[in-house]
Amino acid sequence: MAVTIAASGLITSSQQRHKNWGFWMFIASNILWVVWGWQSKAYALVAMQFCLAAMNIRGAAKTDAPS
Repeated sequence: MAVTIAASGLITSSQQRHKNWGFWMFIASNILWVVWGWQSKAYALVAMQFCLAAMNIRGAAKTDAPS
């Protein structure tokens, strides 16, 4: 949860570099949530994290792209 909160703070930055780090931290948090959700048999949480990871990968790709 702490990784998710830190990522949220970075995403709101006006600096592109910080935003990019935020998306990568969100992806890391998605992985951590999947590990926890799988062990807890919270399969809906796992499915949601895969959807959120796809959105975060798209966001990271758009942040890296030149404007």
